[in-house]
Amino acid sequence: MRKDITINAEPRSARGKNEARRLRVKGAIPAVVYGGKEGSVAVSVDPKEVNRLLHSKTGHNTIFNVAIRDLATTPAMVVDWQNDPIKGNLLHVDLKRIDLNARISVAIPVHCVGEAKGVKQQGGLLEVVTREVQIECLPDEIPENFVVEVTELLIGQSIRAGELPLVGSMKLLSQPEAVLVHVIALRAEVVATPAEGEVVEGAATPAEPEVIKKGKKEEEGEAEAKKK
Repeated sequence: MRKDITINAEPRSARGKNEARRLRVKGAIPAVVYGGKEGSVAVSVDPKEVNRLLHSKTGHNTIFNVAIRDLATTPAMVVDWQNDPIKGNLLHVDLKRIDLNARISVAIPVHCVGEAKGVKQQGGLLEVVTREVQIECLPDEIPENFVVEVTELLIGQSIRAGELPLVGSMKLLSQPEAVLVHVIALRAEVVATPAEGEVVEGAATPAEPEVIKKGKKEEEGEAEAKKK
């Protein structure tokens, strides 16, 4: 989805870890702008501006303007980024120029709404299988998300990717038969109870009481003495 947002980028000639550290000290991060006929350009950008895009409703599908000093402003998208594994702060970002007249492939999140009858009335479980689908469309027609109504779903029923409402230039790239969400029955664990007097295979045999064992030994000792 296209937004009226502009991110300013400064060209950079130096590269490497030392340059990246120097930029981060100044409050910037290294980035690369590529795509189109202009070729790739190494730049630095403000990570706060990029994070605002990534955490917006349209996320990385947001099309914005990137203004590189001394170069033309062009529409772009965030196509890849790297975060610090410990601190979580943004370390690097890749920006791709976008031709607004050419179709592009994007991953669109799928959101489920409503309470399924199979859960509320039948005691089933709603399971979300696929959380995003791949589509192709013109940049200005990228949807924010797909909303799936699950209220009428009963146990054993599902909603598939091919049932999503596609409008305008949208074309589904994911498999139409891919299950997005379904309602399944909860499995109850059945434990068999042995009948009275039935011997269960593998069950331990009760030990003979110690007093009985002792009594048998004494009787055997007395019988042996009489023989002698």
